[in-house]
Amino acid sequence: MSSLPDLPPAETREIATPHGPARVHVRLAPDARAMLIMGHGAGGGVDAPDLRAAARAALSVGVSVVLSEQPYRVAGRRAPAPAAQLDTAWLAVVSACRAEFGGPLFFGGRSSGARVACRCAAAGGAVGVVCLAFPVHPPGKPEKHRLAEIDAVTAPVLVFQGDKDPFGMLDGTTTREVVVVEGDHSLRKAPPLVESRLPEWLERHLP
Repeated sequence: MSSLPDLPPAETREIATPHGPARVHVRLAPDARAMLIMGHGAGGGVDAPDLRAAARAALSVGVSVVLSEQPYRVAGRRAPAPAAQLDTAWLAVVSACRAEFGGPLFFGGRSSGARVACRCAAAGGAVGVVCLAFPVHPPGKPEKHRLAEIDAVTAPVLVFQGDKDPFGMLDGTTTREVVVVEGDHSLRKAPPLVESRLPEWLERHLP
């Protein structure tokens, strides 16, 4: 059971991108200090338990939350679009959020969504990135790693990673904190840790 209040109803609307409409679910914090924009996994949606836990955690410290659905999901497809299209659509959502909110933006996401958040952090001006189950490499293929995507992020990064994740494990760095969660890529046991660790991290990295 969550230690934080249930999420309030979201305001849902579509945002035009070069690859079709994205759908955003917006929850505004009163007197918001920042905004956290988060994306879903490759075949999942924005109702994943760890994403919802991150949303509760952010709202608890006055950070508004936008859970963003990529155009391919809005169109009813499960297979993800190419990376370049994902990034272009993400940055279109970021631009719309920045125009409306105007304050500091944190990026984040689950699995594939975490990769998008990392790749777009510099171009989108993120002040920090939250990664839920960053897929370091395809299962069984550690040589095909994606470390360059997350290593390139110069803003602070917080990662929640399963200790038995077949997609690999990350090490911490001077700018990257890694919270190890018992379990696999699903992060089923992560929500309590997300709710306890994310609020302090967000407050620490608010500009």
